[in-house]
Amino acid sequence: MNPRDVLIRPLITEKATSLMQENKYTFVVAPKANKVEIRQAVEQIFKVKVLAVNTIRVMGKTKRMGRFEGKRPDYKKAIVKLAPGERIEFFEGV
Repeated sequence: MNPRDVLIRPLITEKATSLMQENKYTFVVAPKANKVEIRQAVEQIFKVKVLAVNTIRVMGKTKRMGRFEGKRPDYKKAIVKLAPGERIEFFEGV
């Protein structure tokens, strides 16, 4: 799998920005991607050393607009812990 197909986008939330102080970065990843593929993708794209990868499957919520009901999509997110001294510049402006 191509590394750019594994990492879909960074996840910028209040919790994710607080995790950056612990050198942890959060990404939305492909649902079929495993921890090894996520580690390799982050190391290749950002040229950093990854210590650990934690993954979470997030189920989409059911939402209503009047009498119409819909569902937000399910997705998978990964929390990546980097080696001490490593940083991903992409997140630093957030």
